[in-house]
Amino acid sequence: MNTTTTGNKEPLYIPILKYGFSVVFSLSIIYINGILIHIFRKHQVFNMNSRYILYIHLVVNDIIMLALMVLLIFLSYILFTLNVSFCIIVLMIAISSNLNNPLTLAAMALECYLAICFPLRHPQICTVKKTYIVIVLIWFLSSLTILPDLFVLVATRPAEYFNSRIFCLWANIFTNPHLEKKRDVSNIIYFVIVWLILFYAYFRILFTAQAASTNAKKARNTVLLHGFQLLLCMLSYVHSIMIEGIIKFFPGDALIIRFVISLLIQVTPRLISPIVYGIRDKLFREYLRRYFLPSNKASINPEKMEKKPT
Repeated sequence: MNTTTTGNKEPLYIPILKYGFSVVFSLSIIYINGILIHIFRKHQVFNMNSRYILYIHLVVNDIIMLALMVLLIFLSYILFTLNVSFCIIVLMIAISSNLNNPLTLAAMALECYLAICFPLRHPQICTVKKTYIVIVLIWFLSSLTILPDLFVLVATRPAEYFNSRIFCLWANIFTNPHLEKKRDVSNIIYFVIVWLILFYAYFRILFTAQAASTNAKKARNTVLLHGFQLLLCMLSYVHSIMIEGIIKFFPGDALIIRFVISLLIQVTPRLISPIVYGIRDKLFREYLRRYFLPSNKASINPEKMEKKPT
């Protein structure tokens, strides 16, 4: 292998360092999110609350996305090419989990809206059973976006193709240009619908409670954070355009630009979920403190915590 640094080539140790940093960073986020899931499962105050169930679904999707990314990095570096069938399964699960996030954010925004604008009906509407039905619906809707691509691939490729080996990228497998246009249109539709839901929830909370209620202020801020999370989700669909645009100004640094932009857009946003509830939410923060400081045995009153401003 050529280890010179001319053009876009890199010394061998550079990609090793980049892959190593990506893996360590991703595993660190998975570890943090894993702690949040452990706390959620251990305490009934969380797993019987629709708000926290939707939140932990967001965290689980982040873990799935990062774990599969780490797996592909490891296998691609060791083996370079992977079995097409295996690659398709991994990519479809990863993309479905990524598509789940905007829909989950929309569901969380609606839950905030119902809690503030219809406090008496909220417990009847947002039950645990209905929340899990919403999660199943989210997975169904996200799968509808990518299953047609698989059907087209199965119909147009010979059986031998699925036993061959390929470098595992979506663009390397689904090469039909019509599928790319279909995917762009479906992504636009999804994001437009989610943005409309977020705007609707935010302004209904704003006009219903105005500035008098502390809970209303918290709900508005939470919906705004959901909007910020959605912006980060949208960046993953324009990162190729961003990369190509920056490379035009710095053509000699194409490889490092691709690495930095991909890390910032694909991995770093996965830290937002633990920040939103794991640190910002007062109740979750207290249980996190008890997890890391087990000597603190003071009891926690969830109802009293929810009444205090965050």
